[in-house]
This record gives sequence, structure tokens and C-alpha cells, in this order.
Amino acid sequence: MALENDGRSMRERMLAGDLYIADDPELAEHNLRAMDLMDAYNATSARDPGARGRLLAELLGAVGADTVVRPPLRVDYGSHIRIGARSFANFGLVALDVAPITIGDDVQIGTNVQLLTPTHPVDPELRRAKWEAAQPITIGDNVWLGSGAIVLAGVTIGANTVVGAGTVVTRDLPANVVAVGNPARVIRTIPT
Repeated sequence: MALENDGRSMRERMLAGDLYIADDPELAEHNLRAMDLMDAYNATSARDPGARGRLLAELLGAVGADTVVRPPLRVDYGSHIRIGARSFANFGLVALDVAPITIGDDVQIGTNVQLLTPTHPVDPELRRAKWEAAQPITIGDNVWLGSGAIVLAGVTIGANTVVGAGTVVTRDLPANVVAVGNPARVIRTIPT
């Protein structure tokens, strides 16, 4: 993650997972676009699912058929989020998509879940200079994230896994398990 000018834009550096400066005009414009769409989406009426669906499709990188995301929704860019078919996110999803966030099919997301891709350097000088980075998050098919769960940068959660309410997921979780706690620990296997 060299800091020298290598010819890439800050957006290109960000998407590659390298250190970048978020206070960049191109990134700021992408963020403002997302804020406008997010504000419009969050103001929609539940009685107008057509408008809600159009705004969500414009905000996010991809949304599968029959997927529902209940407002309020908070994102950084939106365009780096892909949600599969038949998934459901309850009120208060925070999905900071500095790096890609991929959510599979048939995923259930409880209230106030946080998916956090940004990272910051431990080195205080780099932080003071406003350098940051990010790592992707991947949520497999048929996962259930309980209310208040937090999934940190770089984590992959395998298919069919259940993450208990309030759990903080700091490392990958395999498929077909139940995990709880801070940090998350597997407490049992789900028979398949």
C-alpha cells in the first residue's frame, strides 16, 4: 500500500483496497450522489413500493428480485453494494461500501445491522494525513444476521450461517454454523 503517486485516481486506489484519501473531488461527488438518492429513498412511503424499488435500484450496484430493504438505509456510495434475490433488510441497515459488499440470495438482516468495510491505519501520522483503506465483505446465501450485528472489513460469512443479535464478526465464519459474541465465536454447527 505505497503512498507514492502511482498514476491511479483515489477512487481506483480505494477500490483496489489500497490507501487513499477520501477527501477527493471525484469521491466526494460519488458520495453526494449517494446521499441524494439515500435521502430520497429514506423519505419514500411504504405505500409507494414502485418508487422505493426504483430508487433502491438506482442507489445500489445490484438488487435481486423480491428483495426488500426497509428505510432508513445508510451507505457511503451505494454503487458497491450487491444484494441477491429474496433478501430482506429490516430498519436501520448501515452498509459502508468503501469496498464491495456482496449479500447473497435469501439473506435475512435484522434491525440496526452494520456492514463496515472501511479501515484506518494504526500509524497516527497516516491517520492524521487522512489516509484510509477498505476490505470487502461477503455474506453468503441464506445467512441470518441478528439485530445489532456488526460485520467488520474483510469478513466472509458462509451460506446458511446464523449470526446472533449483537454479535461482532471480526473474522470469517464458515457455512452452516451459529455464531455469537464479541468477537464472534461458533457455538454450534447447523445440520445440512
